[in-house]
Amino acid sequence: MSDDNNCCFCNGRLIVISGPSGAGKDTIVNSLLLKDERFSLSVSATTRAPRPGEKDGVNYYYVNVGEFEKMIKDGEFIEYTKYGSSYYGTLKSDVKKRINNGKIVVLVIEVQGAENVRKIFPDCLSIFIMPPSFEILEQRLRDRCSENEDEIKKRLKIAKTEVEKRFEYDIVVENDILDETVKNVHNKILEKLDLT
Repeated sequence: MSDDNNCCFCNGRLIVISGPSGAGKDTIVNSLLLKDERFSLSVSATTRAPRPGEKDGVNYYYVNVGEFEKMIKDGEFIEYTKYGSSYYGTLKSDVKKRINNGKIVVLVIEVQGAENVRKIFPDCLSIFIMPPSFEILEQRLRDRCSENEDEIKKRLKIAKTEVEKRFEYDIVVENDILDETVKNVHNKILEKLDLT
């Protein structure tokens, strides 16, 4: 999944953000993008259906399973994985384009994908977002109204495994009060990238 040019296009300006489904990763990243124009979100491809309000090419590139598997064969992904019943993948072309435009590129990806990215880009900065508790995490998943009961149970089971991996990340942040979490994550990124 790696190639000889991978080391050339990261340049320490790649940030990986992971955490259980429902931890608030997307909300935090969207707030970061509004707060600091130097940040740019890499748009991943997925086979899951869009949630209410999500747009193709903005939140994800929504493709069917056949299209996704063809993209795998064509080597279009930096990393890809199956999470629950859906594929997710980070497109090489999207990340390269953003870094070449001078942006700090943020990848919001699950734990297995983050492990793959860190192997290819050891100088990337990795951040794990923790929920305040599993009870709050479950409530957030239910409040989204985007998964059925079986999918919620699957995501909670996966979350327990993911949380065990948090110490493999450079930074761990608990998302309790959103504004404070965004400020905390932003400050830690700027400090680590020596941009304060």
